Amino acid sequence: MALIDSFTSIIRRALAGSFYPVLQQAIGFGSAFEGWTAREEEVLYRVLIPLSPPIGHTFHLERDTDQQRPGRNFRVRVELECSCPEENEGVNLLCLLHHPDGVRRRTRHPNLLDSLCTGFYLDVHKIVLWFCALVRASWRRLPQSRSWHLVLQASARSCNLRLNNNQESFLVKVLFGVQRQTSDIFITSRPQGAQTPSTMWPETYAIAETKFFMHMARQAPQDSSHLKCLQLLARVLAHKDFPVHSVKTIIMQMLNTVPVSRWHRRYFLLQLSDALEQLRLSLKEKHLDHFILGNQRLPEEIRLPQDVQRARPPNLFYALIRDPDAHSQAMQAYLDLHHRLARVLAYGQF
Repeated sequence: MALIDSFTSIIRRALAGSFYPVLQQAIGFGSAFEGWTAREEEVLYRVLIPLSPPIGHTFHLERDTDQQRPGRNFRVRVELECSCPEENEGVNLLCLLHHPDGVRRRTRHPNLLDSLCTGFYLDVHKIVLWFCALVRASWRRLPQSRSWHLVLQASARSCNLRLNNNQESFLVKVLFGVQRQTSDIFITSRPQGAQTPSTMWPETYAIAETKFFMHMARQAPQDSSHLKCLQLLARVLAHKDFPVHSVKTIIMQMLNTVPVSRWHRRYFLLQLSDALEQLRLSLKEKHLDHFILGNQRLPEEIRLPQDVQRARPPNLFYALIRDPDAHSQAMQAYLDLHHRLARVLAYGQF
């Protein structure tokens, strides 16, 4: 996180007075920040950099109404803002709304609509290329550059930073987002399916999930077994074509209902068995509720917009209802998981 904060600090100073998005403090999320990992290999750090509008601009989030797209998706409409006195519109020659060409000539900076948008909408692909170029230009100004080698691996919707020295390496996946109101819900640059349009920003609940794990870390016993359960299940499932997030959802649901005292390490096998049974029942019934969407029993510190809190929780296993073959494969993956876990617990080998 210190590395990303250093980048954003340098970039903010370099962009001062421009009309590019303002980079807010980076937020770490996902398994590496929750205390578990699905694989023993190189650790992946996922980071979200929230964007806020520059001076003279506003962001308006527009919900996508296309029911064919998976999940909840938004577009970020960028509008120029009037900076004139209320009684004298147009008199301020530095008003982007009324004098965009004049402001461009005076400041030598394009407005956001001309630089990182497609039409009136913030473009993910342009944001990623812009940020990667800034990282490349800033790297030598960071003290870390003297002992680490940086390789940029830009994708269409994220900026991936691989760092290594003679002893270790790690990967940082940087996503971009816009916060919904003052909540823990963001719309982000992560892909939603194979063909996500560049102006589409899917809603994510990953920040709220990480915040939930941080909350539970403060509430649970010091030797709580919930992360050990999750990590063991995730590492076994990493060898299978099965969504690890399903197991994570079950563990979160258990954490939200089982008294924290019952996660003491002496109950590890009991909680592991309960998690497996919950997974078996969910697969059998082809139903597993989303943990964040529609959950009105979350800790108060996790802030949700009203439409998220009141939403009907989507069924994460809905695809199994429509595809009998996929359901059969999922049940077989569960049986394999059960057998592999027994072997791991008996012999300590994955």
